[in-house]
Amino acid sequence: MSYKWDFSPVLERSDILLIGLANTVKIAAVSIVFGVAVGMLLALMRLSDKRLVRAPAIAFIEFYRNTPPIIHFFWFFYALPVVMNISLDPFVAAVLALSTQSGAFYAEVFRGGIVSIEKGQWEGARALGMSRSALMRRIILPQAMTRMIPPFVERSFELLKTTALASTLAYADLLYQAMLVNSETFRPLEVYTTIALMYVALLVTASALARFAEARLTAYR
Repeated sequence: MSYKWDFSPVLERSDILLIGLANTVKIAAVSIVFGVAVGMLLALMRLSDKRLVRAPAIAFIEFYRNTPPIIHFFWFFYALPVVMNISLDPFVAAVLALSTQSGAFYAEVFRGGIVSIEKGQWEGARALGMSRSALMRRIILPQAMTRMIPPFVERSFELLKTTALASTLAYADLLYQAMLVNSETFRPLEVYTTIALMYVALLVTASALARFAEARLTAYR
């Protein structure tokens, strides 16, 4: 017996899926902003000459690189409130999980971009008496940024796809909303095919914007 595809029940509930899509973009955008801040701080700590500054950053990065993402979601949502005697809603817990996890990976992206700058430029700036902060701000980071873009974009795409785990905390992202639609329509093939295409459209659009940004930065240089 051949399966008869019918997307009409899903399309009738497209508003539910669009809410989920908007929430997915929201949580991804907020997590990227905080993840970049965490990643830059960790990268600078990793590059420090002081072992006491380097060691915590290395430990943080290795912890997140070697643990499953879903554990971070569960820890921030279920364990942290018990430890800190606080209450976290699914959005805040998911942002904490995503931003800290992505920050660990962004740190390696940023560190790799910074150390890729030729030593001669570091030495030349120091010979001119430039401070480390000025050296980073005026010479190293502007050049490193264009080299960071491809791995940064790739990591951001991974973050966007990982937002689907927020559904395990009952956050109304695209996957969670899809499960609601599926429970009403009993059309899993159509529902999950639709959200797969929505993720593809979202990532293709983001990829085009990233290529445009990279081209502008390259031209500016």
